[in-house]
Amino acid sequence: MVKEYTITGMSCAACSASVERAVKRITGVDAAFVNLSTEKLRVRSEADLTEEIVAAVKRAGFGAAPSESRKLQARIDDERHERELRSMRARLIVAAVFTVPLFYISMGTMVGLPSPVTADMPLAFALVQLALLIPVIAAGYGFYVRGFSNLLRLHPNMDSLIAVGTLASFGYSLYSLALIIRGDAHAAHALYFESVGVILTLVMLGKFLESKAKGRTTMALRSLVELSPDTATVVLADGSEKLVAADELLPGDVLLVRPGEAIPVDGVLTKGATSVDESMLTGESLPIDKASGDRVTGGSVNIGGAFEFTADKVGEDTTLSSIIRLVEAAQSEKMPIARLADKISGVFVPAVGVIALVAGAIWLIVGETFAMALRAFVSVLVIACPCALGLATPTAIMVGTGRGAKMGILIRDGESLETACRLSCMALDKTGTLTVGKPAVTDVIVYGGRSEEALLSRFASGESLSEHPLGRAIVKFADDMGIARDKADSFNAISGRGAIARVGGATLYMGNPAFMDDNAIEVGKQVRSDVERLSSEGKTPLLLAVDGEVMGLAAVSDTIRAEARDTVSRLKRMGIRCVLVTGDNENTARTIGALAGIDDIVSNVLPQDKGDIIDELRAQGNVVGMVGDGINDAVALSKADVAFSLDTGTDVAIAGASIVLMRSDLNGLPDSIALSRATMRTIKQNLFWAFAYNCVCIPIAAGLLHVFGGPMLSPMIAALAMSLSSVTVLLNALRLSGIKLSDGL
Repeated sequence: MVKEYTITGMSCAACSASVERAVKRITGVDAAFVNLSTEKLRVRSEADLTEEIVAAVKRAGFGAAPSESRKLQARIDDERHERELRSMRARLIVAAVFTVPLFYISMGTMVGLPSPVTADMPLAFALVQLALLIPVIAAGYGFYVRGFSNLLRLHPNMDSLIAVGTLASFGYSLYSLALIIRGDAHAAHALYFESVGVILTLVMLGKFLESKAKGRTTMALRSLVELSPDTATVVLADGSEKLVAADELLPGDVLLVRPGEAIPVDGVLTKGATSVDESMLTGESLPIDKASGDRVTGGSVNIGGAFEFTADKVGEDTTLSSIIRLVEAAQSEKMPIARLADKISGVFVPAVGVIALVAGAIWLIVGETFAMALRAFVSVLVIACPCALGLATPTAIMVGTGRGAKMGILIRDGESLETACRLSCMALDKTGTLTVGKPAVTDVIVYGGRSEEALLSRFASGESLSEHPLGRAIVKFADDMGIARDKADSFNAISGRGAIARVGGATLYMGNPAFMDDNAIEVGKQVRSDVERLSSEGKTPLLLAVDGEVMGLAAVSDTIRAEARDTVSRLKRMGIRCVLVTGDNENTARTIGALAGIDDIVSNVLPQDKGDIIDELRAQGNVVGMVGDGINDAVALSKADVAFSLDTGTDVAIAGASIVLMRSDLNGLPDSIALSRATMRTIKQNLFWAFAYNCVCIPIAAGLLHVFGGPMLSPMIAALAMSLSSVTVLLNALRLSGIKLSDGL
């Protein structure tokens, strides 16, 4: 089983790595993963190890508590986040209030500004700065508590770097104060109290901005969680109504939903009619009309009249819960590119500590002052905090998958998100994927000068008792056109050939030409020519003969989706080869392929052979995606690099898909690939800037510019640069929430 815990006290990737290591050492834990952005720990184990896990996390220096129910936990997390923000804001204000005068007194006289105390009054100058610094250190005490506790456990993190660097400056400044007390007035120029104050304040500012931005990365998931209402109105057997908690609903409950209310769970509408806004679930902006017998989905909003429905999926079985689980799983999954960043972060902090010591030692060896060596040591420690590295990938994944969920694109795992951007070939099933999956009348031809209305009336009357999909398609077509029909007095279906019905004293024969021949009904050359033409177009023509004479025909076909051609065109513009893989005959396959704009067609493929086609495409060097909707696509979906499924597909197809398109629109296919490309580009940008920042800044902090006659980097500037790097990574990730998913991304 997988259990989730809320972790408190983490500040960087090194923290999350410490928690993971501590939990993985517990006997019985199969796997553990910490998401720094959501501050969640997910543990897979056979037994309930909550007590051991909480104790292990506590020993590692952090807090842990089992997550509550999803909705309650979201509210708890929001409240905790707000409390933390208020606390961080208060501490930041205290630090800033004392740091500003501290900085002014220390640096003001250097630029000619008046000051109540100056270096000409060395003891007062030092004591005033120390007095101003103490409240700043008190406001930033958390850095020292967390930093040194992790350092003692030999798992240093960002806080450890800040704590060691500022304590070194503070200690040296106290040493200078002691010299001043002993009469050394020149020691007033070797005070670094203002550096400690400014560093702590700038880091607190960066962490505050970072925390606010991190809160926005989970906004999409929180909005999904809040879609379902807390209560529902149950209609009891005697017709009375009772308000109950949505968590207490059971399958079979009859529920009343009034205009403007959210639908609490999934079910089937039994009384009334309405329009439902499903945009937050499917990305479809237009309302969907619902009548008796139609399914309604929990989390959607009733924008029409009141209606009653019978619940059949409640709790964790609802569509909304499934969507949330998929989004959570995708955000909790580590992508290959993220694992690389984690490995680097794991050795980064100790390496930085070594570099800082070496830099300080080298400056002492070459004869520079201790103050100079200390500046290099502190600057390296402060500027190299690995926050940006730790946030680069998870924040982009969270924003990207959240954006996808709002668009009706559910991405199950991080690896699929990463692979989708490299797809070079897309295999598409025909029935139910490129086509709507339901037969519909496409052509009506009348013979003998009769009217089309008369033909359809007779045809629909004859098929009124039919259960065959083709017959039902003709009945629906006539009904949609408002054509009156009678009910058949009798109906007899002949499998694979046709049917005979009695309507109003007349005998109706409905079927293919062979069926007409079997019943000695003459089929003229023109009729046979029309049948051949329609058959070559992938359609199924059904003849209607009344009392031995052919009256006309109706051609039925599984019609292509309206957006199919546009979808294929977009995929091609994105550089993706499209291949139609279907079990239908070649004529039908080529007809649909031509309508969709697909030239590569593989027809007459048995379900068990579809997987072989995927293998062949991969053997050609392609990264292959497969989109399907049926049980016959399950093998192919499992073999594809990325499996896509429409939400109208079978449970097997949806379960085997790594990306589910909830809005039953094929345009979600290129949209999901474009989203993958945008997310991966953002991750790479984040990682590039995080790495580049450290590669450039660490040598400068160590004094590289000073070697060639340039200035030494101030620790205060180092703190500002470090904070800005983390905030920049977060803001770059948040751009995904509004980025335009155009072709070629």
